[in-house]
Amino acid sequence: MEVQDYNIAVDLQQLISASQAYNYRIVPVSYDEDSITFKGESTSESLQRELTIVLNTKVNLVAETAENINKYLATNFRKTANQKAESLHYTEDFLEKVIIAAKDIGSSDIHFEPYEHSCRIRFRLDGKLKEQYVIPSTEYPVIINKVKIKAGLDISEKRLPQDGRITINNTQGEFDIRVSTLPTLHGEKIVLRILSKDANHINLEELGFSKSEIYTYKEIIKKPNGIILISGPTGSGKTTTLYATLKLLNDAQTNILTIEDPIEYTLEGINQVQLKENIGLDFSSTLRTFLRQDPDVIMVGEIRDAKTANMAIRAALTGHLVLSTIHTNSAWATISRLIDMDIPPFLIASTLNMSVAQRLVRKLCDACKKEVSIDNAILPKDFSMPKDVQTHHEAVGCNVCYQTGYLGRKAIYEIIPIGTELINQIKQNETEISAYLKEKNIHTLKDNAITLIKDGTTSIDEVYALLSNS
Repeated sequence: MEVQDYNIAVDLQQLISASQAYNYRIVPVSYDEDSITFKGESTSESLQRELTIVLNTKVNLVAETAENINKYLATNFRKTANQKAESLHYTEDFLEKVIIAAKDIGSSDIHFEPYEHSCRIRFRLDGKLKEQYVIPSTEYPVIINKVKIKAGLDISEKRLPQDGRITINNTQGEFDIRVSTLPTLHGEKIVLRILSKDANHINLEELGFSKSEIYTYKEIIKKPNGIILISGPTGSGKTTTLYATLKLLNDAQTNILTIEDPIEYTLEGINQVQLKENIGLDFSSTLRTFLRQDPDVIMVGEIRDAKTANMAIRAALTGHLVLSTIHTNSAWATISRLIDMDIPPFLIASTLNMSVAQRLVRKLCDACKKEVSIDNAILPKDFSMPKDVQTHHEAVGCNVCYQTGYLGRKAIYEIIPIGTELINQIKQNETEISAYLKEKNIHTLKDNAITLIKDGTTSIDEVYALLSNS
């Protein structure tokens, strides 16, 4: 039986809580106005009576094997140490339950999405969205208004996007939530980004650098001035790498200033500024002010435009170390992006210390991954696997990984230190450096992706885009 055979509809999942499902070893398979039918290891009358009392409805039980029940539970009910009961209908603490459930299972984002007859709530786990709840459309406005009130947004404004922030302080600790609303055909879609406030657990050594990469990276961030840029798509872990770097640089002798949108972590000893473009507090204007604050290190959340790029270059030229992120596909493409922003190549060459590209890759579950021979049909057309890689591992799915085949993520990097040879190439606007990278044994994202396939850390499916486009 394939893994997807064990998926049950979200409306069925919500008939019972995850704790009830695991406690009674049951999964709902159908329901009507008068009863619910469950598959279970036991079909005893005593269990049937107890469930009838607990659920306040007639219960039917159908026998199922323990193995299959395990797979149903792992696929559909995420078990956590602090499991909270799910609810199909709105209650006074519905929003709190949703947020706590998302935090419990390590979700990064919560999506509230309205449609014509119902609304769904999805959690992003390890980079992938999973539907968690479906609620009636009649109850959706109440939930949305509650979110907007907590975030300090205008509940009467439903035509324009809004952004806000919620601070949660409960038994799990204190954390912030960034709120973004978007008007859609059937109502406002809201995304909550869960932000951890404590950066003490972030360490460079644990992010995914190889030994040679971490050595190179640490050597270059010791330089007192210049720019270090980290590139990659949204959600690739760039900000986490920046915070881990700041944590290493943070000491009593160093003045560190950051301008961020949003502030995802707080670090003791670092002066952090939240971007507020609606009042003119943007990256470029704040950078200008930073230069009068006697900084040693400046972190800019993102270089989005030529104005910000020029201010970052100016800061580096006047003796400051500048860290920032930029959206490009590779470390070398960052140089092209800066040139496209009309930054003169000679200025880039004289200020850029290091260009880093990174991606987050899901790791295969060690408990169930399966080794198979490589079939060229599953590889990108323009790619040939190295001859020493004859096998790869596939995702299978088991109780440990909730039947996904993956457990956790790690970052992979492409680190290009800007030395004399590259400075000359940048000045001459030369874009082809593959021979240089090979000569200096600098691993690209594609090289590191192949290494992860070779050692069974991840699957070809997970890094397919890197094999094709890097």
